[in-house]
Formats: sequence, structure tokens, C-alpha cells
Amino acid sequence: MSTSPENPDRAILAWAKDRYPIAKFAEWAEHKTVPVGPNAFWYYFGGITLFLFLIQVGTGIMLMFYYKGSADTAFASVRFISAKVPFGWLIRSVHAWSANLMIFFAFIHMFSVFFMRAYRKPRELTWLSGIVMLALLLGFGFSGYLLPWNELAFFATKVGTDIIGVIPLIGEPLMYVLRGGEEVTGSTLPRFFALHVALFPALLTIFIVAHLFFIQLQGIHEPDEWQEQPEKRKTMPFFPHFFMRELLLWLVVLNILAVLAVFFPAELGVEADPFSPAPAGIKPEWYFLATFEFLKYMPAHVGPIEGEQFGLLLISIGFVAWCLVPWIDRGRNRTVTTIVMAAGVTILVFLSIMTYLGHSV
Repeated sequence: MSTSPENPDRAILAWAKDRYPIAKFAEWAEHKTVPVGPNAFWYYFGGITLFLFLIQVGTGIMLMFYYKGSADTAFASVRFISAKVPFGWLIRSVHAWSANLMIFFAFIHMFSVFFMRAYRKPRELTWLSGIVMLALLLGFGFSGYLLPWNELAFFATKVGTDIIGVIPLIGEPLMYVLRGGEEVTGSTLPRFFALHVALFPALLTIFIVAHLFFIQLQGIHEPDEWQEQPEKRKTMPFFPHFFMRELLLWLVVLNILAVLAVFFPAELGVEADPFSPAPAGIKPEWYFLATFEFLKYMPAHVGPIEGEQFGLLLISIGFVAWCLVPWIDRGRNRTVTTIVMAAGVTILVFLSIMTYLGHSV
């Protein structure tokens, strides 16, 4: 290959090939395949979630140039971003909406993996790493919600940390650490800011790398019926076919995100006042609504256990069972497992919708 000045592109490529394993990567991309079939559409949601996370990182860095993470300055800095910084309102709205869409698509990805049974051997650790990432995304949402230091976020954080405090044994110490004291105060904000911009991004990056490593090592899950009827097996090359389709969906999501950010910009509201009474109808973000509503229907006591503690115990048992699905579903009880989990998902969605609309079950 010529490296003359007349061929600068080839010269750069030759320089890179001499130093990096580009040929091996190209060979990997050429031979990696993705299943094609009725369920192939669901394979794109993991990539969409990753794309929205990258948007979160980019817009978050831009917001950090102006944001001041203390109770005395946070609200004013967000107001300055929204009103004075060129396109600051747009960047903030994109950041807020991409966070919600990221969690929404992460839930879709998780449920699609479950109903396609893509968690089964040998992909148990892929499933567990995905559960951990979803938990970290929820932590992102919870910690970031307080950062504007407005009235709604302040009291919603108080409600959320109150629920954490009910957890047996570890609840009160964990609530104290998160709040920086007995109550949500100005000391709480720097802690949530540190979690949001340092700890959670670092942990999530580690688990994203691990999750992608597992997927590349074991391949994308193929429909179970292909094992019995291999003649139905049909795949497409990951690059460029699947990759270009993924990019097209990213572009569609980016357009949806832009429309939401422009026509439904993030509101700021009133600055938080820890000494004012909580406004009526305080609710957590939509992804915590089901938990919030479920605990409301717990009785005061269930035997010797307080009602909220009993409710959290049930939620914890359900979460552990969800994590252990690869070991619970060994193929013998597929129908029962699917029915139980589908019923659980339906109840969660129903509780969330009813709470959001302000109705009681």
C-alpha cells in the first residue's frame, strides 16, 4: 500500500495498521452476526439505551460548566443556565428528557430479554450485570432529580429517602449517609451531586464494559426454536447491516428527544425552602411510582412488622427473584415463570399509571 503524499488516506490507514490490530477488528466485525426474525426488533433497545447514556454524559459535562452544587447557589445557577446561557435551556431539557428515555428504554430492553428468555445459560452474568446497570440508572435519576434544588425535587427526595429509611437494619444508616444528617438539608445536595457525577458514572462505565464483554464473548441470543429447527436460522452481518440500522434508530430517537426538549422544556419551579410545608400531591419520578403506590396500601402493621417494612420486604423478595430468574427458569417451568412475571409487570405498570393520574386503586 502506498504511503506517498498523493494517497494521504491510505498513508494514515497504513500507519494505523502498523501500530494497532485494525485487521483483527475488521475480521471480527465481518464475521459477527445478529439473528434475523420476528423478534429481531428487540435487539436494538440495548444500543438505544447506550446512545442515550452517551447523550447524558455529553450534556451533563456541558451543564457542569455552569452548575454550582451547593444549596445556596444551585437553584440560581440552574436559573442562569436556563435564562442566560445560550441554548442552556435546550441542553438542560435534553439532559432531563434523555434521562427519562434512557430509563424507559432500559426497562423495555430488560423485559424483552426476559420474554425472549435470553437470560438462560450461559448468559446468567449478562442478565445480572444488566440488572445492576438498571439499578444504577435509577440511582442516576434519583440523585439528579434533587440537583436543581427546587421545591418539588426537595420534597420528593425527602419522600424517597424516607422510604429508604424504612428498610430493616441498613435503612436508617443508609438514609443518614445519603442525607448527611437526620433530614434533607443543604448538606444533602453535595452528596447527591457527588453520586450523580462521580460514583454512579464510574460504576456504570465498569458494568457497561463488563456487559458488552459478556455479549461479545457469548454472542447475541438466538431463538430457542433454532436449536430444534436449524433450517430456520437466519442472520445478518453486524457490520455494516445491523450497525447501520442501529444508527438509523439512534437518529429517530434523537429527533424524538429534540421534539420533547423543544416543545416540553424542563421546568424549574420554585426554589426549595426546607422550612415550608410540603405541597399537596408530592410524588416521586415515574419509575418509582409503583413502589410509592404499593407502600401506600400496606396496613399499619403486619404482625410484629410495620406495614412499610413488610411492603419493602415483599419488594426485596421480588427483586431477588427477578435477579435469580436464570436459575429459577430451567426450562421445566417456563409457562409458570412467564405468567407470574408478566402478571407482576402488569401490576407495576397499572400502579404507576393510576398513581400518575392521581387515582386510587
